[in-house]
Amino acid sequence: MEKRKLANLDAELSLLGFGLMRLPILDGDAGKIDVKKAEVMVDRAYRAGVNYFDTSWFYHSGNSEVFAGEVLSKYPRDSYHLATKMPTWQAFKSEADMEAIFNKQLEKCKTTYFDFYMAHGVNEERLDVVQDWIYDFLCKKKKEGSIKRIGFSFHSDPVTLDHVVNKYQWDFVMIQLNYIDWEIADAKGLYEILTKKNIPVIVMEPVKGGTLTALLYDDVLSTLKKANPSATPASWALRFAASLPNVATVLSGMSEIEHVEDNLNTFQNYKALTEEEHKVLEEASNVYKKSGSIPCTDCQYCNECPAGVDIPRILQLYNHFYINKVRINFVNQYRTLKPSSKAHNCTGCGLCEKLCPQKIEIIKYMKEAAEFKA
Repeated sequence: MEKRKLANLDAELSLLGFGLMRLPILDGDAGKIDVKKAEVMVDRAYRAGVNYFDTSWFYHSGNSEVFAGEVLSKYPRDSYHLATKMPTWQAFKSEADMEAIFNKQLEKCKTTYFDFYMAHGVNEERLDVVQDWIYDFLCKKKKEGSIKRIGFSFHSDPVTLDHVVNKYQWDFVMIQLNYIDWEIADAKGLYEILTKKNIPVIVMEPVKGGTLTALLYDDVLSTLKKANPSATPASWALRFAASLPNVATVLSGMSEIEHVEDNLNTFQNYKALTEEEHKVLEEASNVYKKSGSIPCTDCQYCNECPAGVDIPRILQLYNHFYINKVRINFVNQYRTLKPSSKAHNCTGCGLCEKLCPQKIEIIKYMKEAAEFKA
């Protein structure tokens, strides 16, 4: 397994990291992890040399951390790096509120410390909670030894990022970065700010929530296949992120053992992108931009809808429609949703849009979906 040790990060990380947010599930319930299947995947990755595992208080309705503790605790604690996060959207009333979450995380993960710990989902709207609560708490825990490195996951613009990294001291930052968002969401700008500050980058969403694998358009796929018939779409995306020298590890939220094997093959036989391959991805990106698809990464943040609407599934169906343009396919798939999870139940409360890292106009799309299926 290809590993990388950046000069300003006291840790050697596998270039492939395992994101524990899209594990296989049972009965279509994100909170019910298929533990047996998921454990096989994690064990395979670990034995192949993957040593960075990322979870959070939020993933899989809180059960991702439990899974991490059950599966990873059978291995020597110093043989892997464990990362989790403190939710920035929580309404903290005292330090005791954070202490309770943190102690529960240690318990769930069956550990006495976290190698990497983040303020989760920092953006311009959550700067106050970082300043008033979370940053000092993370520094305290680092001083105590229960956190080794502090950072944050980020979902906003370069101006906000520049403010956060200049105001506080961080060991690392996690950003969304892939060959589509490099320009569309200015991931390039984010990466350059962190690199100039000598802050190591951890990459999330390198395949854009599966969009750059299962949901690629035929024209994009043909561009990649023409350049290298044997390379999978995922390998192109992962190598793009890993080719950046200030990237410490590239997280992949794997859901199937096939994903694990494909990604292991990429990083056990790793080669940085050539200049010609960069041009291929630039061409593929230009084709993708013309689609007008919804930039949903299936992160599930919006899945706490008070009205019970299955927002991620509906957005996924929409993107499939953008690809194949077959109206009846959307209608037929939409009909399989439970009545209680359909778009017409949307009340327009706006909670989903506040939580969405991609700033998607979810209410608009739910209204369109409700009318589209008629």
